[in-house]
Amino acid sequence: MIRRLKLASSLLVLGLVAPVQALAEEPAPWSERAVLEDVDIEALAASGKDPIPVLQPLGKQLFAAKFTTLDGAGRPDATGAIVPTKVRRHSPLAFQRLAGMDANACASCHNEPVDGGAGAFTANVFVSEGFESADFDTIDPQFSNERNTNAIQGAGLIELLAREMTADLRRQRLDVLAKARKTGQAVTVALQTKGIPFGTLTASADGTLDVSGLDGIDDDLTLRPFSQKGVFASLRQFTVNAMNDHHGMQASERFGANWTGTADFDGDSHPDELTPGQISALVAWQATLPAPTRKQDLPKVWQDAAAAGETLFADIGCTSCHVPALPLESLVFHDPGPFDTAGTLRQSDVKAPLNLDLGTLDWVKALPRDDQGRVLVPLFGDLKRHKIADAQNDTLGNELLAQRFVARDVFITAELWGIGSTAPYGHRGDLTTLEEVILAHGGEATESRKAYADLAEEQRQTIIAFLRSLEIAE
Repeated sequence: MIRRLKLASSLLVLGLVAPVQALAEEPAPWSERAVLEDVDIEALAASGKDPIPVLQPLGKQLFAAKFTTLDGAGRPDATGAIVPTKVRRHSPLAFQRLAGMDANACASCHNEPVDGGAGAFTANVFVSEGFESADFDTIDPQFSNERNTNAIQGAGLIELLAREMTADLRRQRLDVLAKARKTGQAVTVALQTKGIPFGTLTASADGTLDVSGLDGIDDDLTLRPFSQKGVFASLRQFTVNAMNDHHGMQASERFGANWTGTADFDGDSHPDELTPGQISALVAWQATLPAPTRKQDLPKVWQDAAAAGETLFADIGCTSCHVPALPLESLVFHDPGPFDTAGTLRQSDVKAPLNLDLGTLDWVKALPRDDQGRVLVPLFGDLKRHKIADAQNDTLGNELLAQRFVARDVFITAELWGIGSTAPYGHRGDLTTLEEVILAHGGEATESRKAYADLAEEQRQTIIAFLRSLEIAE
C-alpha cells in the first residue's frame, strides 16, 4: 500500500499509493531526500481497510526523517506563523534557533526517552505568532515565549477525550438555549463533563449567550488539549503548525493554492511539500503512540513509598486538577477530526474520514475500564486551563506574551503520566527537580503547594517517589 517512488514517467497511482511529486528519474539509493512515500487517504477511507498499519509506518518514518532542501525544507518567503504570512525581510540564515527554522526533524526535539517523547533544555523552542516579530533574534520574553518540548505519548486518547468533552459541553449549550426559549427567561447552567467543571453559561430567551462565567475553556466550548497553553484542538492542527514553523515543510491543506493562490507560498521552488496523506500518516503515528505507564520491578522500598505518596498526592488536593483518570466512551479516532477548522483538513473536505480504531492496539486493551465498560485514561490531568502563577509566586508565569488570548499566567494542566521520564520541568524546562516545580505553583494551586510544603521531608519524598514511578516506557 505504501512503497518507494519509482520512475515518474511510468509511475501509476495504484490502490492506495500516490506519488509525492513527479521525478525525472528514479532516486539513487544514496538520495538525500527524506520524503519518498505518500498514501491516498481518500482511497484508503473508501477501501474499508484498517488504516493504522498503512499509515503508522509512514508516520514513524516522517517523524524521524531529517528533511532536506530537496524535500522543500526551508521557508525563505514565509514566516513561522500558523496563518500563511509573508516575511518582511529575508533572513541570510537558513536555520535560526529563535525565530526558526530551528530543526530538520520532529525527533530532534521529541526524543527523550524515545521518539515522540520530551526534550532537553537544549531543544527549547521560542513561540511567537510569527506576524509582527517574525525575525526576532533575542531570547527577550517580550518577543517570544520560550517553551520546553512536550511528550506526545498517549496523545490519541487525549484528543478523543477532548472531542467527547467538547461534544458534551455543546449539547449542554443547546439544552440551556432550548430551555430559555421555552420558559421565556434567562437560564443559567453549571457546565460539567466527565466530572470536570467549566464554569457557568447563561442563555437568554432571545438566543443570546453570556459566556462571562466560563472557566478554563474558550467561548466556543471547544477543548484544545495540545500545547502548554491548551490552544490547539487536534494533532492535525498541531502537526501542520509545527511542520511549517520548525522545518519549513508546508502542508498543502493550509499553504496550498486553495488558501494562498499558489502551490509554493514559501518561495523555495518546492510546491505542495506535504500532502494530506503525509499529514494523516504523522497524525496516525502520534495518535497510536502508547500511553505512559508505571515503572515495573521497583524495589519494595520504592513501591511502598510510591503507594503512600499517591495517597498523599490526593490528600493535599493535587488531584483536583491532576485527575488520575478520565473515562473515554469511544476508541475510534476520526481523521480529520470533528473540530478541525479552516486551514486544516476538515471532515467536510473529504468524502469520509479515516477511522482509526485505537481499541485494536494491545496497549489500549491493557488499560482499565469502569463498570460501564469505558476505558479509564490514566492521564493525571483535566484538559482544562488554570491560573497557576500570581504576584507572590510567579515562576510559572514568566511569559510576557499571550498566546491566542490566553493570559500569561494561565496554562492547561500538564498531564503527569510519564513525568518520571520528562525532566526538566516547567514550561521553560528550567526547573531541574520535581520538588522545584511543585513549589513553583501559585494561583489556583496555591493551597496544594502550601500543603505540600508543610509536609515532613519523609512525606514529601513519598510524593516524589510516586511521581518518579510514572514513566514513558522505552
